[in-house]
Amino acid sequence: MATQYCYVEPLGKKHNRAAFSCGKHSLDLYLREQARQDAQRHAAAPFVAVAQKGDPEILGYYALSAYAIELGTLPESTARKLPHYPVVPATLIGRFAIDLRQQGKGLGEFLLMDALRRAYEQSAQIAAAAVIVEAIDDSARAFYLHFDFIPFPNRDDKLFLTMRDIAPLFPA
Repeated sequence: MATQYCYVEPLGKKHNRAAFSCGKHSLDLYLREQARQDAQRHAAAPFVAVAQKGDPEILGYYALSAYAIELGTLPESTARKLPHYPVVPATLIGRFAIDLRQQGKGLGEFLLMDALRRAYEQSAQIAAAAVIVEAIDDSARAFYLHFDFIPFPNRDDKLFLTMRDIAPLFPA
């Protein structure tokens, strides 16, 4: 299983972005052509899964960035539990992909948990009330629903987990 020997690190020059293929052209293109620029410009923080620390072969990746949620777009039951500001800070998992050769081996769950852990830990330093994802297709949506993400009321492709929901995953 891929997750037993996997290491997650920030995307760097040593990583072979050209060899990565997840089956979604837009996600492959992002990794090849934009991810490093986003990191350099502090627009997103891309992380890659590799077999061992420093390995150039990318098994999967995700990108985190700051985000803001309009409180009125959330389900009322969730909005009641959050601060009553017009806009609430959040963390966005903006891109998320697994190489075709690694799909079905548990790496997606491993990377999602890594992203949620990073977002949760950082929320103590830089406030974030939730983690947001935008599912690229129905398969991605089903993946997030499997991990209890909640769809936004008016957008089936946009889902979230509150930090309150994430906290039990990472007990101190």
